[in-house]
Amino acid sequence: MSILIKNGRVIDPAQNIDGHYEILIEGKKIRGVYPKAKGPKTDKIIDASGCIVIPGLVDMHAHLRDPGFEYKESIRTGTMAAVRGGFTSVCCMPNTNPVNDNKTVTEFILRKNYAEGACFVYPIGAITKGQKGEELAEMGMMKEAGCIAFSDDGRPVTNSLIMRRALEYSKIFNVLIISHCEDLKLSEGGVINEGFISTTLGLRGIPKAAEEVMVARDIALAGLTGGRLHIAHVSTEGSVRLIRDAKERGISVTAETCPHYFCLTEDAVNNYNTSAKVNPPLRTERDVEAVKQGLKDNTIDVIATDHAPHHIDDKYNKEFDAASFGISGLETAFSLGLKLVEQGVLSLKQLIMKMSVTPSGIIGIPKGTLAEGADADLAVIDLSGEFIVEPDRFLSKGKNTPFKGWQLKGAVLKTVSKGKIYEWE
Repeated sequence: MSILIKNGRVIDPAQNIDGHYEILIEGKKIRGVYPKAKGPKTDKIIDASGCIVIPGLVDMHAHLRDPGFEYKESIRTGTMAAVRGGFTSVCCMPNTNPVNDNKTVTEFILRKNYAEGACFVYPIGAITKGQKGEELAEMGMMKEAGCIAFSDDGRPVTNSLIMRRALEYSKIFNVLIISHCEDLKLSEGGVINEGFISTTLGLRGIPKAAEEVMVARDIALAGLTGGRLHIAHVSTEGSVRLIRDAKERGISVTAETCPHYFCLTEDAVNNYNTSAKVNPPLRTERDVEAVKQGLKDNTIDVIATDHAPHHIDDKYNKEFDAASFGISGLETAFSLGLKLVEQGVLSLKQLIMKMSVTPSGIIGIPKGTLAEGADADLAVIDLSGEFIVEPDRFLSKGKNTPFKGWQLKGAVLKTVSKGKIYEWE
């Protein structure tokens, strides 16, 4: 079947396109981009009047919980949440059960996604066996099986020699090492940012230094080895400063942050709100502004979701200390990113770069463009369309969000993924 998308404003930073064009889809591929009213006759027309048409978003940091924790999320529900949010490619972290630390688990994820996934899933393999930080996983075999990067996300690699070896191997296999930067001794027992609010609430805090000392260490190791380092979920002013300095010195480092780190401060955890309990924790207004500046000057390359769905019993039916860390983020990320455009931090083109083009380039997948011959992955978004965040309507099993009740702009009306149209009112 052939489909023509017409009357929309097409924004494709990879081709430096921003204007009214028509896009022809045949099967699972884009077959042409035409000036307005110049597209061919087709079997089906998608009228994108009043909307932008952009490359499908790429999330390089999500937790799909499958295998092992399907009561929290599955590949089917996680990828449905992804396309609902405009994402057509999702990289899933390895903290599953069993851990994705061998090619058998990698192949299972890919087979299951082929059978029931709504979008493309790219597995991220564990750096160390069992995420224990003691012995490197079989990175070469896992890459051959389909892993596109390696991370012990959820846990840091505390052994500096092991991390050094991982970065050295990353050069051999030309893969990315994604670092969850946390000094577990400094953060031990902590549940929110260390400061006035943690004292007021009587909760143990996590100092900013718990993140920053590991950022500094891993930058030093990247400089030593020449390996490709990516810093996950940056949350502090000091981390932004360290990464900026490393880039200026020519070290091969990239970084991401998440919408909750530029939309919320630690104030969100007042009244023991477990919805806002994340790791690393929400920080101060000063950190939020530093993260925004890091996005603006490209110190921070990517906006990811760190989509972390949880069952209600793990997130809400427990005291704050015992509640799980994490936010269900795939269905709100783009609209929260639009706030940066409204605030003048990023242009719309820059936002799309950081949520589609740039992550594709960093992990080395052929996504993030509407060029002829590319996969038919795109989103049709009404920028002025407003909606109320209603977690009960999430397609993700995870209803855990601190943005409940927020009124956001940027309604995703349609997502085309693998050539299939998903649409909502």
